[in-house]
Amino acid sequence: ALRKILRYFSAVCLNAPLDSQRSSLREFGCERIYEEKVSGVQRQRPELARLLDNLRKNDVLVFTRLDRLARSTRDLLEIAEVLNERGVGIRSLAEPWVDTTSASGKMVLTVFAGIAEFERSLIVERTRTGRIAAQKKGVRFGRPPKLSAEQIAMGQRLIAEGSSVRDAAHILNCHHATLYRAVNAYK
Repeated sequence: ALRKILRYFSAVCLNAPLDSQRSSLREFGCERIYEEKVSGVQRQRPELARLLDNLRKNDVLVFTRLDRLARSTRDLLEIAEVLNERGVGIRSLAEPWVDTTSASGKMVLTVFAGIAEFERSLIVERTRTGRIAAQKKGVRFGRPPKLSAEQIAMGQRLIAEGSSVRDAAHILNCHHATLYRAVNAYK
């Protein structure tokens, strides 16, 4: 049996009316309200974090509209997965298909999760293909080398002439570990 219903709502912009959301949730019979006024692009939402910490097994998180809870499909699926693992249901008043307390709601969310996973795998594959094509064209990935080939040759020469690696690194304006790695890579 469901223990209690917690509600969450947020305003996407600072002037959005919270009163209508508040009254919709009260009419639904929610026990506790968590309110937040944040920008739509704001990643940190302290009230949502507090709400998620307070949810317990058999709770149902109710919100007025899906965009009030999640900023993207991925965000929704991450929140839903965390809540599902904790035995917490979610329900949207405006979107009846977002209701993990029913079998059909769970099925729809599962389909969305499958689509999102498929989309992620396509992105990974496209990225991998693009990276391979770029490497074939000679593009180097990662941080640019600190030392040029000439500097490495100079470092090798200084070390061969008897300078310590630390002294040679100081002359080349780099850390001695950087010089060690560069010299060993060119052996």
